[in-house]
Order: sequence, then structure tokens, then C-alpha cells
Amino acid sequence: MNNTPESPPELPSEAPDDEAAEVQGGAGEPPEYDSNGRRCGLLAIVGRPNVGKSTLLNALVGQKVSITSRKAQTTRHRITGVRTVEDSQFVFVDTPGFQTKHGTALNRNLNRTVLSSLSDVDVVLFMVEACRFNTDDAKVLSLLPEHKPVILIANKLDAVNRRADMVPWLKAMQERRNFTEFVPLSAQKPSDVERLFAILKPYLPEQDWFYEEDALTDRSDRFLASEIIREKLFRLTGDELPYNCTVVIDKFEEEGHLKRIAASIVVERDAHKGMIIGGGGERLKRIGSEARQELETLMDSKVYLELWVKVRSGWADSEEHLRSYGYE
Repeated sequence: MNNTPESPPELPSEAPDDEAAEVQGGAGEPPEYDSNGRRCGLLAIVGRPNVGKSTLLNALVGQKVSITSRKAQTTRHRITGVRTVEDSQFVFVDTPGFQTKHGTALNRNLNRTVLSSLSDVDVVLFMVEACRFNTDDAKVLSLLPEHKPVILIANKLDAVNRRADMVPWLKAMQERRNFTEFVPLSAQKPSDVERLFAILKPYLPEQDWFYEEDALTDRSDRFLASEIIREKLFRLTGDELPYNCTVVIDKFEEEGHLKRIAASIVVERDAHKGMIIGGGGERLKRIGSEARQELETLMDSKVYLELWVKVRSGWADSEEHLRSYGYE
């Protein structure tokens, strides 16, 4: 284990929320670069499921590029979000939450995505909930590379009732790893998100940008369509539907200002199909309506959307099916 400071950065126990959110610290120093040139770097956002990784990515980019829901395993792909601030371009990589349960081919695929994302980034943002750390968090922490800057992001700061509790918690975290920086924040608070850019900038290598200045993501409209449909599916079925369902885009055609999209929702059992369709087809209609409205906003065009539900038994444990459905 790396050496750690004898005491954590001081946190004012009675400070107002805005003051407490300004505290940062940790061990290590950012690399020294000539400040005259452009900066650009890859930053991986990692953590267990449901700590707010996708919410933070969307806030950093300024637009939805990664779907969110309270259901675990919502993010299944490596999602790249891009934000250019003055002379610096931040290329954020949102990863699936590392899976410690359900040993299916799908979960093994998700974990491979997490590990491969860590191999080529410049900075790792390790995200946990402020004042919380469990065995799933520990599993993710054990996978992080030793030779790269790892910044501890303590999310959901607004849920911490007593800021004094942060001091012993942070000391315990520093004993686990000598984090380069410690950043408490709320991913839904714009001022916290903007503050994070200033903290991260010194860690970006001095090099030319990877993308155009106005780029937001490297994902196609076709991919975003499948993700938005899947988000509505999870949000409108709640805990009824198991996580192992997916969305496949069968057709994506552009006719002037109109996009025609046909998609299949793939489930493993007939009972799951009934859950999605609902009485008189009402639930499926609502999934389609909400997805279409959001896609029209994101793509700035009219969308004609057709949805079908198909049963493919055992797809989540089939490497062949995973490849055909677009899992890397």
C-alpha cells in the first residue's frame, strides 16, 4: 500500500453546504506541463453500480449521452462524452458498474469493458457515495491501476447530514489508497461540476484535441436511440422486469427532417414480454411515446418509432447473441 498523509484535509464541520463542497485535497501533484499549448486527455469514470457515474457524465458534457435509471446494470457500454473548455478538451469515459453478481456472459462482458477502459486513460475518477464504502466499492478499487492518477469523487454530498462525519471517513479512505485528489460533490449541482473541470485540467497531457470543439460524444444517433429506448423501458417497468433485456435497432433511416426507427426489445421469457406490453399494449405505447419525444429533442428532428418485443431465451449468457446485439 502506498504511503498516506498522517491526516486528511480538514473539513469544516459547521460550514454551509457551498463551503464544504469547495474542499479538495489528497496526495500527489499534477504533472508539470507548459501551459501555453492545448490539453486533451481521457478520463475514466468508474465505480460500483448506481453511484451516479452516468449522471456525472451527462452533467460534465452538458447533454445526455449516457442513460440513467435506478436499476443496476443500466450502463452496458463504454460511453464517451466530450467537453471542450477554453484550451482544454476533456474526453470522459463512462463505464458499466463493475459486476460482482450474476455470473452470466453479459456480466463478464461488462467487466471486460471496465477493465479495458482503464488501460488507456490518463486519469481515473473513482466514484463512491460520500461517507459510504462497501465490498462492491472495494472490489472496484482493487482493480484500479497503481501507476495512474486516481481521483476520489465523493458523490451525493447533499445526502450527508453531518459534515463532521467526512473527516474519519476520508482518513479511512486514504488508508485504502493514496488518492491524488479528493473531491466531494453533488453530480446534480452545476457549480460542483464546473469546479471539477478546474481540478482535472492540470492532469490532462499537453497535446492536440481528439475531437472537434463542439463534439459531445463519439456514439452514433443509432446507438443513442437504442439507449434512450432502454432507459424508458427500465424506468417504466421498475423492479418488475429483470435487468437482462436489451434493445436492438432493426432500422434507422433518414428522410430529410424525419428519422424512421424500428427497434426490437429482446427479453428472455414470455412473461417478460407481457410485462413490457402491458394491458391492451398501453405500457409499450408509453415506452415508445416517451422515447420518441426525447429522441426528437436530442436529434432535433421528427422521429417515427416502431417497437416490437421479442423473446430470445438465454441471450444474456450467449457470447454469440451478445456480439450480434452490439456488445463489444
